[in-house]
Amino acid sequence: MKLKENKIVKVITKRKIWIRQILVASIASAFAWFLGDLLVVNGGLVAAIICSLSIRISLYKSIREGFGQIIGTVIGAGVALGTVFLFDFGIIAIGTTVLFCAIVARALRLGEVASVNVPVTALIVIGPGLNENTAVHRLWSTLIGAGVAIAFSYFSHAKTPSGRTLDQIINIGKKISTLFTQMSQGLDQGLNQTNASIWLTEARLLVEELPKIKSQALEAKAYARWSPLEEVDEAESLYLKAVAFEHIVVQVRTIARTIFDLSVDRNLPKLAQHELSSGLFAASKAVRRKVDVIKSDDIFSATNEIAEELRNAGHVLAQELIKQRNELAQEVLVRTLSIVSNMQIIADSLDESSPALHDVMTPDEGPENRILKVSVNVQSKTLSRRIWRLVRVFLRR
Repeated sequence: MKLKENKIVKVITKRKIWIRQILVASIASAFAWFLGDLLVVNGGLVAAIICSLSIRISLYKSIREGFGQIIGTVIGAGVALGTVFLFDFGIIAIGTTVLFCAIVARALRLGEVASVNVPVTALIVIGPGLNENTAVHRLWSTLIGAGVAIAFSYFSHAKTPSGRTLDQIINIGKKISTLFTQMSQGLDQGLNQTNASIWLTEARLLVEELPKIKSQALEAKAYARWSPLEEVDEAESLYLKAVAFEHIVVQVRTIARTIFDLSVDRNLPKLAQHELSSGLFAASKAVRRKVDVIKSDDIFSATNEIAEELRNAGHVLAQELIKQRNELAQEVLVRTLSIVSNMQIIADSLDESSPALHDVMTPDEGPENRILKVSVNVQSKTLSRRIWRLVRVFLRR
């Protein structure tokens, strides 16, 4: 009985974030129905639908989604009422509404979310029983649903975007350290292809986590720009750490691939394996200490010391490998020395001193994830230039 209870507890604890999110979404939708029905005649259902479409896993994303829903409401309702007025409710009105909504969304360069919401909202507005009062009621219900989603999304997570970014960085740092330890122990016991393939698989899985970390770090930056609850400097620092760990993960995968290739060739001497084991253990220790520094928010000197120790470990590894150059095949020597280079890059990422972090522009949030791919300011300037050009052509005539 206790074993079953423990399994149930583990299932719940592992999914506590997901459980929290679906509970918040359910409560928010129910509250949107209550509020919509209270404030608007028969407005509960539409409000609940819009709320469930708009609510996301964080405040920033729900605000972005809600903003897209509101834009979709304004555009979609206008197009819907116009087409119904011209063609009455039916197949022509539906097809024309979706067509014009898609054109308008494309013309305004709305993001992916808002582009989908435009025709969806339009179809909700022009549903059966449409008249002027019904259309207005559905518009208000849509705004209520989006507003409730934004308000309740604050409770979807126990932590702020910066807190979630920090957790993800720490989590991947621990996984990197663990993988390096496994590599070190495996090399010390004797390299074989089975273990090397497992390490390469684990390294590839780490790479798969990078988009999630990057997205969370971008969210923390965007949230800090407008929210007084977040420090911009802290969000920027976390974003830099996320990019640094992205560089580290890339080097981890490269090291795992190099070791796998060495295991396939089966011509790496035991002594060289032992030296590589010592180097990778130093890398594991350095990453683990870096994670501890990030958790405790320690002084910068600690990070510099960690990186310097890893550089020294790489230097020692290079010297030992060069001493064995007569016993190593040229290809093996090149591959093992490349691991030293990977360790140096990891050290530069640990103390964030690499020019690749500071002197190279890192792509910000992609336009496909924004509500407006082109800002309102740019769009208004472009539109004003086009209008002025038409006015000049007309006056010349």
